[in-house]
Amino acid sequence: MLSINQLMKYLRAHHHIAVKSNQAQALRNIGYYHGFKGYRFIRTPNQRIAFSSLDEVIALNKFDMQLKAIFYPKVMFIENALKSYVIEAVLKDSKSETLDAIFEKSITDYKSYTRGSSQYHKQYAKRMTLKGKINSALLRDYSNERQVVNHFFDSDRPIPIWAIFESLTLGEFGTFFSCASSNIKLSTSSILKLPRNLDADGKITEYIIYTIKDLRNAVAHNNTIFDTRFQTNSINHRLLSLLETEIGISGLDFKYIEAYVILITYVLRKMGVTKTECKQFINSFADCTNELRVQMSPNVCNQILGTQQRTHLLKLQEFIINS
Repeated sequence: MLSINQLMKYLRAHHHIAVKSNQAQALRNIGYYHGFKGYRFIRTPNQRIAFSSLDEVIALNKFDMQLKAIFYPKVMFIENALKSYVIEAVLKDSKSETLDAIFEKSITDYKSYTRGSSQYHKQYAKRMTLKGKINSALLRDYSNERQVVNHFFDSDRPIPIWAIFESLTLGEFGTFFSCASSNIKLSTSSILKLPRNLDADGKITEYIIYTIKDLRNAVAHNNTIFDTRFQTNSINHRLLSLLETEIGISGLDFKYIEAYVILITYVLRKMGVTKTECKQFINSFADCTNELRVQMSPNVCNQILGTQQRTHLLKLQEFIINS
């Protein structure tokens, strides 16, 4: 295992990176393995960044940390609000807060497919798996003595849906919504004020949940986010189309982090967040990208940020003004 001073020499000799003698603490703070190795490529390991100095590595680390600080409160707000909206829709549809009644009345997406078809079997199996995931989540929290869950278990009372949602990860919540009936989906879409002509079946909320899930988890676990390497699935084309239509842009690409800024801003406005707060969010993002452009080469910045960021952010500002 190399010492910090040896790692500094290694960066100079093997990676041809200029490292100042007073940067030992900076390297120690970002970590050679988490910092340098984590930031030396864009999206895939074969897309290496040709760093010339440790200053550039530090600048990219700072940019990534700034992004996480900007995104964290917004994605947490959206997660909480979406769960609240779906609870409202579920209670309205099922007329019950108990899981068994809700499953019987409202978790019925499988019924929208021809009985016996492959899609029917797939959705029914997904519904069965969901119940197992919910039970596992409740058991996990009960074992960890989470008071919201323990209160109901220990008093031998059914756990209401709002308490169950407290135990679900955003991915599990996404599965719940996916399995819900069209009534739940359309009701949630209505609460979110999504355009009916672009969300006739109410499924856009599901695509929003799954898109934000990966970002939320990466931010919460302090993983690298500047190049969207956290994505686990492709972005649904209908969500892309909705955002492009609503914002008035083209060529939106979620391999660039600004696409998540656009999605989050759009959802925040639909949730009634003020224009001022949304503008502050966009400006904070723009400020840290502008700072990065000063510290990194134009070529590297274009690989990280794309070439349409400024155009898209201007259109996003227009959307906020007119919304």
